[in-house]
Amino acid sequence: MKKMNLIGQRFTRLLVIGEEPSDARGNSRWLCECNCGNHVIVTGVRLRHGVTKSCGCLRRDLMKERSRTNPVFRRYTGDVSNFSDEHGILYSSLKKSVRNKTGHLGVSYDKHSDTWFARLMRHNRYVLLKSFPTMEEAIAAREEAERTYLGRTTAQSSHESDNRKTD
Repeated sequence: MKKMNLIGQRFTRLLVIGEEPSDARGNSRWLCECNCGNHVIVTGVRLRHGVTKSCGCLRRDLMKERSRTNPVFRRYTGDVSNFSDEHGILYSSLKKSVRNKTGHLGVSYDKHSDTWFARLMRHNRYVLLKSFPTMEEAIAAREEAERTYLGRTTAQSSHESDNRKTD
């Protein structure tokens, strides 16, 4: 199959200015200059199919515009109280992430050291950041820290909110 010459062609914000060595799979790669002045190397397939449209500035510009026009975002912008509760605990640390594999908030496993970690942050400082040999010990430490700093555990608060939904 004959190789296409893309030099001089424009793909959204990218102008192809040179050829680069092929990648490990044999895909042709091209040096492109973005409208903002940055240089980026992109495979020809990604250029031709419209997967890569800029150096990343297009995404930043779109997010900037969307944040200006999104009424919910505008309402919460600048109010840091929307990100933490009255104890200074970030709301993101009180809700189980879809990436959580342990089933317990603030408890994670480090396979490199073969240890379990328990974490709890309050007012942007860790009040609990310890490693434990077992998951049970890490969970117990996290729950104790929650009782000490929150007056309850996150398991209790999520159970209480579930009860409110069914009432």
